[in-house]
Amino acid sequence: MVVKGESGESGESAERQAQLLRGCLDMCLLALLAAEPAHGYQLVRRLDTAGFGTVSYGTVYPLITRLHRLGLVANAMQPSPTGPPRKVYRLTDTGHDRLNVWREQWTQFASVVNETLTVRPLNPGDDHEHVDAGR
Repeated sequence: MVVKGESGESGESAERQAQLLRGCLDMCLLALLAAEPAHGYQLVRRLDTAGFGTVSYGTVYPLITRLHRLGLVANAMQPSPTGPPRKVYRLTDTGHDRLNVWREQWTQFASVVNETLTVRPLNPGDDHEHVDAGR
């Protein structure tokens, strides 16, 4: 997966961003297609516009193919005003159902992560368990 982040991102930061994207890109593609059918180039542009940075076609097309095999996405050829016909993707009813389930899972998961990230360290002297490494 090739993801180019904001200017000046360190390699470690860019890799972390890529890992996060890997975990949710299929869900995001379904959400984009739920809003409006699109061909691959449009999906790449929509991801960029949404703030994901540049996601390569080599990442999007295999995912769309997998989503199609799973019955979540259908495709049809549409004439193009400038060239050969394009394959346009749309969600199936099963895709809409799966997206709703994934949205609920994401919301719950993101809530747990956000709650965990906001946990504050205890102040020295607070009453808490102490782990004695010498035992």
